[in-house]
Amino acid sequence: MTSKLAEDTQSSTTDRILFLLKTRGPLKTTELASLLDLTFEATRQQIQKLQASELIVGVSAPTKGAGRPSLKWALTAIAQKKFPDSHSVLTLHLIESIEGVFGSDGIEKIISSMEAVNRQEYMQACAQASTLEEKVSILVHIRELAGYMAHMEPEGEGWLLIENHCPICAAARKCQGFCRSELQVFRDAIGDGAIVERCEHLISGDRRCVYSIQPLT
Repeated sequence: MTSKLAEDTQSSTTDRILFLLKTRGPLKTTELASLLDLTFEATRQQIQKLQASELIVGVSAPTKGAGRPSLKWALTAIAQKKFPDSHSVLTLHLIESIEGVFGSDGIEKIISSMEAVNRQEYMQACAQASTLEEKVSILVHIRELAGYMAHMEPEGEGWLLIENHCPICAAARKCQGFCRSELQVFRDAIGDGAIVERCEHLISGDRRCVYSIQPLT
């Protein structure tokens, strides 16, 4: 029983490390230890296990001023696959089949139809909000439920809507019309009182997707 409990605890700790690296980006061992409320040595042992499993890799982080670069830990491509990409194989097959039968116009019609449904849902949800902050909070809630690991952070007079995961990444890589559609839906839901721009894009090589939402001045 004690051995089983120890295994469950270790598994839970490694899962938490993967989650932190997914949502916060590369972190030092000391930073992970602090966030996990563990000793440096206990954290180092968990990191060694994740390295051995090829789930994390060390990356150099430049330091301010003189001195050797510090080491941070980042997720590998193997670890990224642990986070769900909603039925990616089936989705890709469907996209290829639609494109094969109806051509690129058929794909665009499907995306437009999905965009219209999402636009109605998002706009209705945001219509009850009276401030920009409330609208962004509603969008975060919708995206969090959809599996995007979303949260918001203040930026100047506005907000950043941050998505740490893309559950339709495989589909988006195959057809970037999905990404274009999502940006337009956000703009329609926020309305004319603010500017919505994508400033980080997972498909373009960034770690996540980030949208800057700033009020018109």
